[in-house]
Amino acid sequence: MTTVTATDLQNNFGKYLQLVQTGEEIIILRNGKEVARLVSHDKSVSFLADSLIGVLKNDYDEKALKAERIKRYEGSD
Repeated sequence: MTTVTATDLQNNFGKYLQLVQTGEEIIILRNGKEVARLVSHDKSVSFLADSLIGVLKNDYDEKALKAERIKRYEGSD
């Protein structure tokens, strides 16, 4: 995972877009605070689908699912 300022992202967008295409996640900071995450389309679809597991059945443990997602997606560098 790479962290960049909004200004740096704006000035070097092509570089960061290429990183995202190779699977890297980009965290965007504005005034020192995280405001956005840039991820590839494939990874975002997978993350959203995994987030819905159990929700429609109303059979899920939100804290356990969140911990599992964090482990899976932030540890996939």
